Amino acid sequence: MTIDGDGLYLVAGIALLVGAVLPRLLRRYAVSAPIAFLSAGLLLGAFVDRSHLSPIAEPELTEHLAELTLLLALMGVGLAIDRPIGWRRWSTTWRLLLIALPACIAAVAGVGWLVGLAPATALLVGAVLAPTDPVLASDVQVQGPSTGEGAEPEEDDEIRLALTSEAGLNDGLAFPFVYAAIFAATKGAVGDWGLEWFAWHLIGKMVIGVAIGVGAGWLLGKMAFAAPVPTLRLSNFREPVMALAMTLGVYGLAEVLHGYGFVAVFVAALTIRAAERSHDFHGELHGFLEQLEHIFTWGILLLLGVAITGGLLKPLTWGGAAIGLLLVLVIRPVVAWFSLAGTRLRQSERWVTAAFGVRGVGSVYYLAYAGSDFSADLPWLWATVGFSVALSVLVHGVAATPMMRMVERRRGN
Repeated sequence: MTIDGDGLYLVAGIALLVGAVLPRLLRRYAVSAPIAFLSAGLLLGAFVDRSHLSPIAEPELTEHLAELTLLLALMGVGLAIDRPIGWRRWSTTWRLLLIALPACIAAVAGVGWLVGLAPATALLVGAVLAPTDPVLASDVQVQGPSTGEGAEPEEDDEIRLALTSEAGLNDGLAFPFVYAAIFAATKGAVGDWGLEWFAWHLIGKMVIGVAIGVGAGWLLGKMAFAAPVPTLRLSNFREPVMALAMTLGVYGLAEVLHGYGFVAVFVAALTIRAAERSHDFHGELHGFLEQLEHIFTWGILLLLGVAITGGLLKPLTWGGAAIGLLLVLVIRPVVAWFSLAGTRLRQSERWVTAAFGVRGVGSVYYLAYAGSDFSADLPWLWATVGFSVALSVLVHGVAATPMMRMVERRRGN
């Protein structure tokens, strides 16, 4: 039996209902909600028309769906972080971003080159798979803003802070390397585009994104909590939909001005959070964004499962599987472990932080964005990325709860 047309509404309704209940049912078990939804997508793929439910068949839909999901997650995690940003306060974050991220890109690209990929394609694989995910890593991230009377807004869980802040920033930081791969595939030798890439795509667009994030976040923070006219004070209206307006507005402004929108949204969220840390309006904004993010995340995982059932992994080679396995089980844990040397983390905390580099929606977005310039390798690229994301969902989803419980027990000793 094949479900199509109106039957898809029934499927969507059941999926959303299950999604509302599933996280609570699985709370005590080593099965995360992403595993359940990916599995549901695999099963659903046997009953629906799969001809148009593929990232290869619908690259624009895939790109925009993943893009919106990331934006919701970035604003949400930015509002959830209690610890004010600072060089020493976020020392673990900076090490993961400035050491582990480029090392992961280089290592994955190196493995890709060793298994026979062209240099541009190898670099793209590294750039697409290296950033961790702010969407699927909720089990190891901060749980929400501490607000209200008597709240002490200072994050004391270094693991959750490091993984949350890393995921919030490295999606934007990976963008220059995606551009480098595109230029290598379309413009030839590095000498023809290297200077432009460094000055504009690595530095210029990043500076614009940060500046817009700070500026727009400051203005929105003033409007939300300190506007001189009460009718303009957004926190008085208690309209959490303002979180969506803020997210889309900041992202749109950054993109129009040619900055990195992902960076701008996360920085704006941190700036809004800093405007008035104890106000419970932060909790309302975060809760609304979290619900929206869950809906879109469920949809992406269901569609990924359907696509896998429909043959997304058929072009997967031993080389592609090796890239995914090495990234999840070896490359990320090892490079992050070394990057965190000398931090305040205990040995067990350091290992857990290094191991939980979840891959997910960010990788889907970047490949959908850049895929048109790598059409000859596109089926293999989607197979490799699909395999890596599914592997990460399985491994990290099973390990998250017991590993975090182990860390909590050791902290208590």
